[in-house]
Amino acid sequence: MNKAGWIIMFLSVGSVLCLLAFCLIRVLGLPPAEMEDIKGPLEIDTGDTSDAN
Repeated sequence: MNKAGWIIMFLSVGSVLCLLAFCLIRVLGLPPAEMEDIKGPLEIDTGDTSDAN
């Protein structure tokens, strides 16, 4: 591979790694969710059993 191929490869791999690092920092840097905001499957009212025949 010549110099241009190496440069293109390093730029493409470097840009993907930078995007990955940016996304991970954004996601892992979020504040923790409060426990009251999280509902389990049994607490969710879907409304399909309220008027069952």
